[in-house]
Amino acid sequence: RVSVVVADLALLADVRRAGADIHARYPRLDGLINNAGLLLGPRRTVTAEGNEATLATNHLGHFLLTSLLLDSLRRSPAARVINVASTAYKMARPDWDDLQAARSYAAGRMYGNTKLYNILFTQELARRLTAHGISQITTTSVHPGVVRTGFGRDSGGIFSLVLKLMRPFLLTPEQGAATTLYVATDPAVAGLSGQYFEKQKPVPVQSPFSTPENGRRLWELSEELTGTTFL
Repeated sequence: RVSVVVADLALLADVRRAGADIHARYPRLDGLINNAGLLLGPRRTVTAEGNEATLATNHLGHFLLTSLLLDSLRRSPAARVINVASTAYKMARPDWDDLQAARSYAAGRMYGNTKLYNILFTQELARRLTAHGISQITTTSVHPGVVRTGFGRDSGGIFSLVLKLMRPFLLTPEQGAATTLYVATDPAVAGLSGQYFEKQKPVPVQSPFSTPENGRRLWELSEELTGTTFL
């Protein structure tokens, strides 16, 4: 059975409304897959709440939603939080003093930054769950592959052109969902937390920015921007 709660993950007020709706409907959650993502065009775009839209959609909405649903996840005997990242994290060059890219914006770099944030969020969430003695919730991040959807189609520039040329060779949506579903459901992943998966296998994160210090820094900035205190 499928039921639907509609929300715009770019708008924090909408995320709060959706979180309250989910709490009202379900006594517990066994899994949360944070999978909203977008790559915008060459002009910097902000939401009605004043956040850069890529950051808001790809990271802040996920951070806030996970915070709001933590109690529901804790009611499960074994819950999993999956953050869908991308190998594009390797392009990340975050500026912690300009997280919203107000001074320097480039669509591809902002996308890469937010995919790194998905991974850092996963790593820091795993550390904090352990520190608080919460062993029934695990968290992982995944690279689904390059999938044949409408993603990035309207971003313009070289990225949009490359996607168009590669389209016949890209994964189907079903193939692209395989790693996410694996880490969400397979018994082999039970107990693993904080790891990054590609093609249903854990792989090292190859970024000099992947450090506990940066994970803590991102967490604190995310709390400030979303107005939530989390673990």
